[in-house]
Amino acid sequence: MSSTPALVPHGGHTDHLGATATAEGVNFAVYSESASAIWVCLFDEQDKEIERFELDMHQDNVHAGLIANIGPGARYGLRADGPYDPDQGYFFDPNKLLVDPYARHLDRVFVRSPRLRLAREDAVDTAELVPKAIVPGGGNDPAQPRKKVPGLYYELNVRGFTMRHPSVQGPLRGTVAGLTTRRVIDHFKHLGVDAVQLMPTAAWIDEGHLPQLGLTNAWGYNPVAYFAVDPRLAPRGPQEMRVMTDAYRKAGISVILDVVYNHTGEGDSQGPILSMMGLDPQTYYRWVEVDGKKQLVNDTGTGNTLRCDHPAVQRLVIESLRYYVEELGVSGFRFDLATILGRDPGFNPEAEMLEKIKTDPVLKKAILVAEPWDPGPGGYGLGKFGKEFAEHNDTYRDEVRAFWKGENGKIGALAGKVSGSAEIFDVAGRKPSAGVNMLAVHDGFTLRDLVSYHDKHNEANGEHNRDGHNHNSSWNCGVEGETDDEAINHARKRDVRALLATLFLSRGTPLIQQGDEMYRTQQGNNNAYAQDNEITWVDWENGDGALVDFVGALKSFRKAHPAVSHDHWLTGQDRNGARDVMWLHPDGREMTVADWNDSGASVLGMHLRHKDDEVLVWFNRRVEPVVARLPAGEWAVGIQSDQSFEVAFTEGTATLSPRSVVALVRPKA
Repeated sequence: MSSTPALVPHGGHTDHLGATATAEGVNFAVYSESASAIWVCLFDEQDKEIERFELDMHQDNVHAGLIANIGPGARYGLRADGPYDPDQGYFFDPNKLLVDPYARHLDRVFVRSPRLRLAREDAVDTAELVPKAIVPGGGNDPAQPRKKVPGLYYELNVRGFTMRHPSVQGPLRGTVAGLTTRRVIDHFKHLGVDAVQLMPTAAWIDEGHLPQLGLTNAWGYNPVAYFAVDPRLAPRGPQEMRVMTDAYRKAGISVILDVVYNHTGEGDSQGPILSMMGLDPQTYYRWVEVDGKKQLVNDTGTGNTLRCDHPAVQRLVIESLRYYVEELGVSGFRFDLATILGRDPGFNPEAEMLEKIKTDPVLKKAILVAEPWDPGPGGYGLGKFGKEFAEHNDTYRDEVRAFWKGENGKIGALAGKVSGSAEIFDVAGRKPSAGVNMLAVHDGFTLRDLVSYHDKHNEANGEHNRDGHNHNSSWNCGVEGETDDEAINHARKRDVRALLATLFLSRGTPLIQQGDEMYRTQQGNNNAYAQDNEITWVDWENGDGALVDFVGALKSFRKAHPAVSHDHWLTGQDRNGARDVMWLHPDGREMTVADWNDSGASVLGMHLRHKDDEVLVWFNRRVEPVVARLPAGEWAVGIQSDQSFEVAFTEGTATLSPRSVVALVRPKA
């Protein structure tokens, strides 16, 4: 029998999209409503195109074909023909090799070239520029996601986290496999991390302006192929992800992925033609007609917006999410700009795409977290995603920063945030854990930079410091940037500890970003997406080990005290024989309306009780010690942010250190 690849006439099926190995060969199926023809192109190991077959089965907008005498490991790409009319949103061009949207494994990274966007009349073959998909083999045993609500999220960038870790050597640096070393996992266990949140891992491409600046995308928020782990992160294939998730599951840690189902790296109408833009742009992207011409909707600020109200896009999203859960073993997802999932065209929290995620028999068992906003009109949806989702809470970040910065009139806002943001999340049976509290994440200052820079310093990005947030509620403790002044450096570390203590002593679920537990700096860059270098690589050698231990102690204290961590709303009413919270003035009395309205109020006591556990948390942002009167009885220091200061107990009072958080506990009988 001939071993030459051959199309089996009308032998394909349309049930499963992508490349599926069978006993008869490999079945290819591609969705397109507007293509007149789609070809599968086979490539040898020298990257030479050796065969080209037109898919001869057409059913329900799916082009399919069965190619015999090939199997797992075969390398392929797609070509498509159809109308070419950019003014009407059509870019068909058989000269453009395209990546299968369902490709599981790519042989190389995406690169930019002007040839990828040439008009059809000027086009050249782009095969040498485009990654080839590799036909997958047999699947893994389905993994079981860990639905348990995490007690601490840890956001990390795979490359930045592992590039300088001393236990990650040679080719493992910058890869998912680098996360599997024992010392890396032990670090997470020491901190008490329950879920590591990997910044995007789907194969991505640099933004168009970066190559000429000598920069590359370090974050991955510019995906092209949703199923494929980027070859930079998994150079030996997607199985590296499964090995990693299995190791973390064994250690009791969930792995969740940051996923970007809001746009792709194909960008605007002048962007590269790499995959969906060359296969079926009308289906995969949202368009609007202006003066008789179609323009891509840009609700993401990146040039295009995924059309999540279309069944084919919904299928792509659901099947790729299920693939990551069942095949690669991840336990959940953080959805970037998640309101795009509910665009129709405003944000609809009951949109079909969101409902499919919530009710899918696999995905409803996974951890689901929304970044509940996008730059488009009406795109702020905090609190609207329902009980199935947790949500990143930017109001927590903003109000807690404002309080510690010293803004007036923030005592009430602080109380609202540390008690769980009930005004946002206490609806429809949701609990405080629905709010993911963070003080710093990847798109902004690190905690160290938050207290070291009044202004952003993004010059390294090549955009003359115009990019990134301008309103950061940051402060520099007296000098902009790094300094040798010991008093200023002490003040900065003191403030970081107070911020971290506030985070861990708040209702809701805390999240920290990589390196904040060891006092990492990005040199004042608050938008370091293009810095795949020392700016974003965690400096393990010079990390602050004492701060690492403090974060671990905060998590342990939180876990040990249900008065702090119990997932119920604080009401101030009697619960199990005692009020669950009392808000105290430093004079020892309950806060009055006048106290809450005191614009200069800078000290607040939060007296928490749950059954036999009693904790009194004092927040003091003043620059001098404060004497606070305590409720009657015996108290002891449970944990304090300024460990260089001894809390003095005298005649029913405690002296609180400046710029600090102190948690006192009632000794149990």
